[in-house]
This record gives sequence, structure tokens and C-alpha cells, in this order.
Amino acid sequence: MPSYTKAPAGAFSWVEVSTTDVQGAKAFYGSLFDWSIADMPMPGGLSYSMATIAGKQVAGLMTIPPEATKTGAPPHWLSYVAVDDVAASAQQATKLGGKVLTGPFDMGPGKMAVLQDPTGAVFALWQSPAEPMGSFQFGEDNSLGWNELSTTDTDRAGAFYSGLFGWKLETAQMPDMVYTTFKRGAERVGGMMAQPKEIDGTPSAWAVYFAVADADKTAAKAKSLGGREIVPPTDIPNIGRFAVLTDPQGVFFSVIKFTPPTK
Repeated sequence: MPSYTKAPAGAFSWVEVSTTDVQGAKAFYGSLFDWSIADMPMPGGLSYSMATIAGKQVAGLMTIPPEATKTGAPPHWLSYVAVDDVAASAQQATKLGGKVLTGPFDMGPGKMAVLQDPTGAVFALWQSPAEPMGSFQFGEDNSLGWNELSTTDTDRAGAFYSGLFGWKLETAQMPDMVYTTFKRGAERVGGMMAQPKEIDGTPSAWAVYFAVADADKTAAKAKSLGGREIVPPTDIPNIGRFAVLTDPQGVFFSVIKFTPPTK
């Protein structure tokens, strides 16, 4: 199974949901993805819930931080990118037109910061400690499968992430859009597209996709658990079948059944 014990710089290394109802989120995602979820004590009396599959970490769940609530941020999934030096990367982000929303600060044995790109999309930086913190599983059923930026300005966003993480941009013409793949060397680490007209006026945002064995069954199960179907299961030629959903607290996420690569 694809996993990291320490993600290389420039790779997505974690996702977590900040919500108004942690117990509800634990029940929803635990049932939907068959996650085992355990609570972890945090500094300041806070609690963090860790989701695992067969002992490998897949995602975090927490109450939306007060500082995020004060800014009007709704419950959301947050994507983390690994870096070698959080402070230096945060400084570089501001030079490239981004903003540091919180941090850098220590989080357990690591360091993190929450940033906003020049088009308004929020993401986080994570600097791992020297010692392993467990294995992060991705790319397998019921774990993180893809991170995708929907932005109001692809040129500006592309220049920002390329300058910050050294990502290369690979564009492809699709039936109704130009799609950009972010690459770390030869590895595909994420995607970018212009904000669809249907959601014109909403903020730029990073979306999380969870890989699943069956997009239709997962979407149906999400609805039975109190979630909503925003985009019904839809085929993407040569990529897979996906659906856009929300959990009962209104947090957006997507699921995708990837098409096996042809030989």
C-alpha cells in the first residue's frame, strides 16, 4: 500500500476535517470509510481524533478552531503539504503573494502553519520531526486519493505553487476545461482547474478526494448516513468515476473510483 512514514518535501502529507460536531463526523466518516477512530489528548486540553485503516493513519478530525471561526471559516477539510522548514516556506509564501493565517507553531513533535494562496485557497504546511510519527496511507480504498485546487485564477495560483514547492505544471485539454496537474519530479501530487461557472463567486479551495472501491455505492451510503450528493457519480474518461458529497455538517469532499491503468 502506498504510505509515508515521513512525506518528502512538496508532497501532500495529511488531511483533516475541522467541524462543529466531532462526534457526528466520527460516526459519519467511520461508517462511510470503515475507519477506526481514536481520540488523542492535545496541548491546552484540546482533543484530536485520529482515523486509521489496519493501523495506518489516514485522516484527522477536530473541532473547528476558534481562530478559524472568528474569520468566518465554515467546517472544512484541510490539506497539508510537507516541507523541510515551515518558517522558511511561510516566508517564501508571503513573498509570492500568499498570506500566513496562523503559525508557524509547534504541533506535538512537528511544526505547522496555515496559509492562504493569492487566489484565496487555504492549505497547511507540515514539518515532520526527525522520528517517525506513524505511517500515512494514501491511494488505497478509503484513504486520500487526490488533492485538487479549484481557483479563480489558474495562472496566478500555478505560479505561486510552482514557486513555493517547485511543482511543475502539466496542462491537458479536457472536453470542457483545461486541467493542470502539479508534479513533483515525475510524481503527480495534485491537480488544478478554473473555478466552474456553477459555483462562480465562491472562494478558491483545495478539495480532497478519497479513493473508493465503488463511487455509486459510497455516494448512496453517504446519503443514507445523512450526507448530501452535490455531483452524482460521474465518469471521467480514462481517470475514473467520482462524486461530490457533503457530510451532515455540510463539509464538502469527493470520492473516486480510479480506472486501472492500461498496460
